[in-house]
Amino acid sequence: MRVLTVVDFLSDRRPCVLVEVVEAKGSTPRETGAFMLVSANGCCGTIGGGQLEYMAIDNARAILGGGGIAEMDIPLGPEIGQCCGGRTRLSFAKMTQALLHELCSRLDGEQASLPTIVLFGAGHVGRALAHALFPLPFRLTVIETRAEELQFLPPEICTRLTVLPEAEVDNMPAGSSALILTHDHALDFLIARTALTRTDLTYVGMIGSGTKRATFAHWLKREGEDEAMMTRLTLPIGGKTVHDKRPEVIAALVAAELLTVYAQRLDARSEKQISCQ
Repeated sequence: MRVLTVVDFLSDRRPCVLVEVVEAKGSTPRETGAFMLVSANGCCGTIGGGQLEYMAIDNARAILGGGGIAEMDIPLGPEIGQCCGGRTRLSFAKMTQALLHELCSRLDGEQASLPTIVLFGAGHVGRALAHALFPLPFRLTVIETRAEELQFLPPEICTRLTVLPEAEVDNMPAGSSALILTHDHALDFLIARTALTRTDLTYVGMIGSGTKRATFAHWLKREGEDEAMMTRLTLPIGGKTVHDKRPEVIAALVAAELLTVYAQRLDARSEKQISCQ
């Protein structure tokens, strides 16, 4: 299923209102900076759902009709049928060319700052994982040696066909993650060894089992590599709690694993910044 984007929503030049969370106090469904676009007959994005969002949509459409107000300060309590307990202040602005340019620049900046995920392999699990990761806050690229496998991916997903997938590791920005799910165990090992020689990647994961992990560790040792490299490898990917080998389930587990890894990294960075102040 194709994910509707801001660009898609605005492509027909429909009149719309930008609704943005400009302040969030206490427990709120979305954070400051979250936004949605509202037209006369559609919406894109969300500021949290529930009665809060219904009220925002009604006001945005009133603005399109010549009425409405430019700001709402909404307590999220029993009076509106929500029990979050916090308070959300919303701004409303009718879309103009200048505002559209500002919004697109902002989205481009946010996109550029997203973590890069490079997925090696577009087989059954690889495709399921690509579909799972694409809507998430990542920049995703799928690498394949087989052209026929890439044709099953949506055109919105960035893909690269190459006979030397291991060479793509050198092009990954610092902080990236490598997910290794090719059709060939020897190729998996080659890509993983190349990725593990880098110490600036956030996550290196390979599909497989405990036996595959032991085989790879033995191969690394035979190749003269430092055994400590194995501590940076996640194998198997997706955790050990749910034992379900369906591609879609594996994809959901790995997506959750990656989100957790990056959230923990962000938390650690925030704590470090606080300790330095």
